[in-house]
Amino acid sequence: MSSGIVRHGENNRMSLAVEAGGLVFLAGLTAVETRGGTVAAQTKEILQRIDHHLAQAGTSKANLVSAQIWLADAATFNELNTVWEAWVADVGKPVRACVESRLADPALTVEIMVTALR
Repeated sequence: MSSGIVRHGENNRMSLAVEAGGLVFLAGLTAVETRGGTVAAQTKEILQRIDHHLAQAGTSKANLVSAQIWLADAATFNELNTVWEAWVADVGKPVRACVESRLADPALTVEIMVTALR
């Protein structure tokens, strides 16, 4: 462990979250309970998980600075945005990138990775 870096949920491959330099970096999160479900359902679950992990690190979506989103099918962009826009409606919006990409499991339709100020 490096000085000033705190890792959460570390395993053989990665950490779920890393705190460094006043920032909290979350790993890309995918759906667990709604795996195989709609983009909207998976996005809602992922955003709830993001809220949970940010809270554990002492921050919240109000402090988001960036977000990266991967969609298995760009045709579902509007479905994702409907959920996303409701989630960020009452906070400052982070910078964001959203791309189409094949995900590791065909049942996954969305992956989201965020960085927040602590």
